[in-house]
Amino acid sequence: MPCIKTTVSKEISESARNSLIKKFGEAIALFPGKSETWLMLTFDDNVPMTLGGDGSEDCAFLEVSIFGSAPAQAYDRMTAALTEIIGEELGIAPGRVYIKYEEAGHWGWSGRNF
Repeated sequence: MPCIKTTVSKEISESARNSLIKKFGEAIALFPGKSETWLMLTFDDNVPMTLGGDGSEDCAFLEVSIFGSAPAQAYDRMTAALTEIIGEELGIAPGRVYIKYEEAGHWGWSGRNF
């Protein structure tokens, strides 16, 4: 039950969104026991954003939520992968990407909780 919310300051074209869907689906497996089967993705583009008071370059903020927990090494690998994917697909520099992780002990789906 992972979810990746992607917020960026630029437009995400349909082809870029499709590539992000595919690549995020592959990357989620870096977390033990997680797969694309349960992955939810949200995209919010053209959001006014600044980093360090500077809005002249594009920015990205990704929020990754997972049910349960994962080892620190999985987070390290995921940060590297997501940063690379955002760079490849949207041309956003690594220094303009923030990634926030959240581990959830309770997760609801289909009218019940896991």
